This record gives sequence, structure tokens and C-alpha cells, in this order.
Amino acid sequence: MLCTDSAPVLSPPLLIAAYGQGAFPMADDDGTIHWYTAEPRAIFPLDEVGPNARFRRFLRNANFRLSRNEAFVEVMAQCAEVHRPTWISPAMITAYSEFHRMGHAHSVETWQGDRLVGGLYGVSIGRAFFAESMFSTAPNASKAAFYHLVDHLKQCGFTLLDSQFINAHTASLGAIEVPKARFEALLANALRTTATF
Repeated sequence: MLCTDSAPVLSPPLLIAAYGQGAFPMADDDGTIHWYTAEPRAIFPLDEVGPNARFRRFLRNANFRLSRNEAFVEVMAQCAEVHRPTWISPAMITAYSEFHRMGHAHSVETWQGDRLVGGLYGVSIGRAFFAESMFSTAPNASKAAFYHLVDHLKQCGFTLLDSQFINAHTASLGAIEVPKARFEALLANALRTTATF
């Protein structure tokens, strides 16, 4: 993990440029935002990731409704709240909300009735989707959102699903680590053309 200088105001052009180079912002406890990269890098191989038969049966019986971009700010705020202490500062929520309005940041939501019980958010540029964070307040709600995201990205022609760092949860969903040079090649290829989320 590499931490660079503190970030200036997170404007949409700056975010596009940074993600296009494989960098992403995170806030310290005091709210100061820094740029990071990861070596090795964690990604989800889109052609290999999907729910197993047991989880598909669970989804058929679960009382979930899945949606996209219906509650972006709420999803990001829940990610910050559920994962305290968090790297998602109020300034980041403001910046990514603007990025969302421009069509580059997206959310997937899991609902039980009218209650938001899980979700994730991330950034799309070209045919790359950079997954940022997920949350769940009901069993398997974030996992349901994740597999909904994977299906949607495949249907839309995305070629790269970035996870930045690997942990036990993302590994259980199918994340793998690749060398920096491999990630940079995948990213360059994904940025040559565009896909619509």
C-alpha cells in the first residue's frame, strides 16, 4: 500500500484522472484525504465470479428487492456508519455524490420492503468498475448486492472489477490478487472503450 500526498478538493476531473491511473482516495481519522495504490492489487475476475447453487436458492427465498442508483448517498453513508472507524469522510460523501450525479459513481441497493438493508457503491470509468465499499444490516444483503453488480457489469460489457485490497470477505466472494503490472495492463485495456452502467 502506498500513501501519497494529501489530496486537494476531490473534483470530478481529479477523480477521473486518479482512478485512470489506479489511485484512489481514503480519509484519515482527522478527515485528511490521501491517495493510495495497492501492490499487489485485488480484482474480481468477472468471467469466474458468481453465486453458487446454495446462494441462488437463498436468493429465491429471500425477501430482497435489488436496485441500482436508487439511494446512492444513503448507501455511502451506511458504508461509513457500519464500518466505523471509517476512511469515508463527509467530504468524500459530498464529492462522490457529485460524481454520482455526473454518472461516474453508482450504487447497488438491497431492500426488505422499504428498508435499505445492504448495498455497495463504486466508480465506473470506461469498462472498469472500482468497487469502494459495501454494507449489510441483514444476513447476506451485501452479498446479494455484489452478485447483482457482477451480473449487471457482465451484461453491460465491463471487463475489470477492481477491489483495491483483498480481505477475508472479498476473497470469499472470489477476489484474487494480481501484480501491479498485470493490473495496469487490465486497466489500460478497460479504459480504451466505454460501457454504460
